[in-house]
Amino acid sequence: MARLTRRAVLRLAVLAGAGAAGCETVPITGRHQLQLVSGEQEVQMGAQAYKEILGKAKTSSDPGLKALVTRVGTRIAAATGRKDLPWEFTVVDDPETANAFALPGGKVAVYTGILPLTRDEAGLAVVLGHEVSHVMARHSAERVSEQLGLQLGAQVIGAALGVDPQLTQAGAGLLVKTLLLPWGRRQESEADHLGLIYMAKAGYDPSVARDLWNRMAEASKGRARPPEFLSTHPSEETRVRQIQEWLPEAMKYYQPAR
Repeated sequence: MARLTRRAVLRLAVLAGAGAAGCETVPITGRHQLQLVSGEQEVQMGAQAYKEILGKAKTSSDPGLKALVTRVGTRIAAATGRKDLPWEFTVVDDPETANAFALPGGKVAVYTGILPLTRDEAGLAVVLGHEVSHVMARHSAERVSEQLGLQLGAQVIGAALGVDPQLTQAGAGLLVKTLLLPWGRRQESEADHLGLIYMAKAGYDPSVARDLWNRMAEASKGRARPPEFLSTHPSEETRVRQIQEWLPEAMKYYQPAR
């Protein structure tokens, strides 16, 4: 039996979902992506997930931090031109977590643990530019679409070859875990790229992104982490190199805010 290549599996997956599939283009990068989720569904999914996550988290009561994150986030969101999205920016009080996340529809949260690394408004703009870019590129909906497509494709292949349905289901799960890892890294890099453009349009110096990720690399030294090819995120070193390559493009959009 011939071995199915990754391209063949993805092609079958796309064909399996062709009735509902849509091909969209990511802003600025122009990358084509499979979308099986409508914009309305995506916003609803994001709002529900946001409510559930914040229901378990402790949001910050510091008015200064909340005002800072909202101010920077709103400026970057305005630079995207998507005034129709229900943008919302929240601060989660968790000093041990140096992270932030974005959900479909413009729901973004920043953990207080990352603020010592961002240091100032421009550093925060790097983080929020990255998260806003996940929203703009519809990365969450893309991941859902890829998983649906791969599962459908695996079921089609299994039925064609007479494979036991339970084995097919297990194989679909394996496909999702293994084949989608590079796509996760691509999405993270794409969010870095778009984030530079949006922060520059919002009046923040995009070269600050390089400095932030150098600090992130320094802070992560000594921590156990998987090799980059097993991770859904690029290494800090890869991010710094890519940002350096994208900076000339981003600087064309940069005009310091008054």
